[in-house]
Amino acid sequence: MENIDYRSEGIVFDIQRFSIHDGPGIRTIAFLKGCPLSCKWCCNPESQDLKPTVMFKADACIHCGKCLGACKYGALSPDNAALVDRAACKACGECVNVCPTGALVMKGKRMTVSELVRELKKDAGLFRRSKGGITVSGGEPLVQAAFLTELLKACKEQGWHTAMETTGLASEAVIEQVFPWVDMALLDIKAMDPAAHRANTGVSNDIILKNSIAISGISPTVVRVPTIPGVNATESEFRAICAHVKTMKGVGTIHILPYHTYGENKYGLMGKEYQFKETPSLTKEEIAGLQRLVEGEGFKCVIGG
Repeated sequence: MENIDYRSEGIVFDIQRFSIHDGPGIRTIAFLKGCPLSCKWCCNPESQDLKPTVMFKADACIHCGKCLGACKYGALSPDNAALVDRAACKACGECVNVCPTGALVMKGKRMTVSELVRELKKDAGLFRRSKGGITVSGGEPLVQAAFLTELLKACKEQGWHTAMETTGLASEAVIEQVFPWVDMALLDIKAMDPAAHRANTGVSNDIILKNSIAISGISPTVVRVPTIPGVNATESEFRAICAHVKTMKGVGTIHILPYHTYGENKYGLMGKEYQFKETPSLTKEEIAGLQRLVEGEGFKCVIGG
């Protein structure tokens, strides 16, 4: 095993235990901050900014004013319906520390590899019995490439299976650095149409598609398609996705991830508007039709994670 920098630091915004949908067995998911995409349907909008994010639960606020006195940057105002001026906020956490009701919550804290591995070790017995392991998610974990690499190396030293949820948007050097330590890549392909991809994620899909081929040549890869009405939930788009996946190496499974609104409330907590609130869920018939298409193209198709 290569030397591991256990002092390497990253910003983690959640740890989710007992997952059975993000890799084999029972898994613990470590969510890292930062994402170069801004998907309009994102269910973790608090993950997009690399720095910690203060979220405001208006229904828990008792208007005591303690947070106003604690903020040194003038980022809080009772005249602001969202309370927090995101441009002025430095995410120092002083307002969160004095809030007596938990109306202010900090999402994201700095952790070393050593600290995170110590937390993950609490579930080591489950990993062993279920043949599970660690899944790193986000955000886009590749944003924190140095920390991610050391974390994956440390997990491999523990003998844990490693998986990563990713869009693959990173430099070629980062791909070559990270993926030798990944036992399973759970790779999102959000759209093949370049205009639709840019309009709904804020970025081009050129590098993503190029890197998907490189990643599949390094790590066993499952392709996952967040399936969004009005974006990619069409036969033509899925045929294009399947055609691209056939150019990747050894990919036999495509997951259809039907659109949902589970993260909608988080936008209100961040003072943002959820742009897809009028978007309908896919019907069972629509999902079944896309599943038949994917299977007809020769892939195993899984609905959900």
